[in-house]
Amino acid sequence: MSDSEATTQATGGVVIPINGYRAPERVVFTRAELNALLIVYGRMVAKGEWRDYAIEFAKDYASFAVFRRSSERPLYRILKTPKTAAKQGAFSVVAEAGYILRRGHDLDRVLMVLEKPSRAEV
Repeated sequence: MSDSEATTQATGGVVIPINGYRAPERVVFTRAELNALLIVYGRMVAKGEWRDYAIEFAKDYASFAVFRRSSERPLYRILKTPKTAAKQGAFSVVAEAGYILRRGHDLDRVLMVLEKPSRAEV
């Protein structure tokens, strides 16, 4: 009896070799994309407008949500959806009410909608 057969019989489970294991596919932000998101987040925290964030990686999208307070709904969600990359661009900024503020292929240009000066600063 081999070691794997003994393990299978002892635990009642199935032995999966490590080289055969595949993690589930998820959409994620690259290091450069996450860096751009955190730069904008840091600026808005310094202004006192944002206080918390959340990151979600799902099968068909990645989301970076920002909050004024952690107990509220997100003010904005920055989404990466590779399925829409060819036509509308992979990135979009969605407001709290659910409407899309900006879409595009370049994350830095899409994030510019969040850094527009308020009417009081103009």
